[in-house]
Amino acid sequence: MIGSIMETHKKHIAFLKSALTLENTLMPTERFLSWIHEKNNQVKVDIQQIHFSKMRGWLADPSTGNLVHDSGRFFSIEGIRVHTNWGKVAEWEQPIINQPEVGFLGIISKKINGILHFLMQAKIEPGNINLVQLSPTLQATRSNYTRIHKGKKPLYLEYFNGEKPVKILLDQLQSEQGARFLRKRNRNIIVEIGEEEPIEVVDNFCWLTLAQIKSFLRYSNLVNMDTRTVISGIPFGEYPPDVIDFYASLKSGGLIGTRENELLISMLDNQRHKHTVDDIISWITRQKSMYDLEIKRIPLNSVKNWIINDDEIYHQQRKYFSVIGVQVEIGNREVQSWDQPLMKAAQEGIIAFIIKKINGIYHFLVQAKLEAGNFDIIELAPTVQCLTGNYRRGQNEYDVQFLDEVLNAKPQQIWYSSYQSEEGGRFFREQNKNLIIEVDEFFPEEVPENFIWMTLNQIQVFIKYNNYLNIAARSLIAAVSFV
Repeated sequence: MIGSIMETHKKHIAFLKSALTLENTLMPTERFLSWIHEKNNQVKVDIQQIHFSKMRGWLADPSTGNLVHDSGRFFSIEGIRVHTNWGKVAEWEQPIINQPEVGFLGIISKKINGILHFLMQAKIEPGNINLVQLSPTLQATRSNYTRIHKGKKPLYLEYFNGEKPVKILLDQLQSEQGARFLRKRNRNIIVEIGEEEPIEVVDNFCWLTLAQIKSFLRYSNLVNMDTRTVISGIPFGEYPPDVIDFYASLKSGGLIGTRENELLISMLDNQRHKHTVDDIISWITRQKSMYDLEIKRIPLNSVKNWIINDDEIYHQQRKYFSVIGVQVEIGNREVQSWDQPLMKAAQEGIIAFIIKKINGIYHFLVQAKLEAGNFDIIELAPTVQCLTGNYRRGQNEYDVQFLDEVLNAKPQQIWYSSYQSEEGGRFFREQNKNLIIEVDEFFPEEVPENFIWMTLNQIQVFIKYNNYLNIAARSLIAAVSFV
């Protein structure tokens, strides 16, 4: 037992040291920015929208109209009917991605000069808004890594499928976008290899510290969604206040009040919280007990209020999203040419956390949010989450709580702001404004029933369990930097 506790503590310290280290002799930050720009210029890419009937390997099922792959694998576009007592709309129908496979989102790590580094990939997905983005070492569906596409085996697969001995640092099942996927999850995993173990760093891969990866999230659309979800789950442990202050003073010359140090304290401190973890579990249980979510799969060709033709599938009011077909040619993939459907957002959205200092420590205002594809009714979401831009006045079916505080925030309140894209393997050039906004002491601590204040340390407790924090929340948590 003591040995296990010590190993866990060592792991937390290794992650924390990497999160506080920007220096990297193997790939300095400036060189990385030039390197990924060069990768963007080098890769041959051609993405063209095509008719559904022209998509190689895909067909519309004659009876249901569902878009399916002729192998019966990968994913399909189907219809669902939703019944719920959450929100103002009790029933609706929509297309959704059905992809029951659990894929790998995996990162190889290794201590280099005593600091944990992560093997990251410059990878392009057909829907990426800016082509090449920073991706995990391995990013593959089960259909990909079992080579249903008859392409090459994904690089470094042997470090994640049990072929090679590794030390597992993180291993979680995490949900995908609940409004677009039907109960979809991926295996988020970080493995460590020995310091002396040789590993070939092939073209398009490089070693980065965790602090570097987080710093790149200050740039718009540079770090892909899959990287963000994996690093969001990284635990840093919890420490007494004097130890936390020591870490903070080491990294900033004693400037305890800097934003980065305030976030570090919120991540490491497990004492100064407004609510206990048991209180939060009870609150989540109450939310799940209050709301119903009934999902029935229906034929795509029977979905109400959606138009289907050979060009696209779209809502009759041109809201939410559409489904299009694309022809893809990418020069450095396991398969270099293929066709597939992609979902295309009607407009960008806003994803924002409001934060406030309570009991001397920053708390994040977390929302219990129901989405059609959720595994267990509700998941914890950012304060404001409007993925399709449906927040605009006069166009929304629901009132977005705390929207005015986000839209009217003064520059000094905005701790973090960037555009971040959705996963380019299923979504076509979709990006959302990501924000972390501080409110003052006059903002009420008492909040509506479906909201609760949590420290970063408490949020981290829930990330390690399945189906608690949604992917929008994890994406923003990944952007929290301590340097």
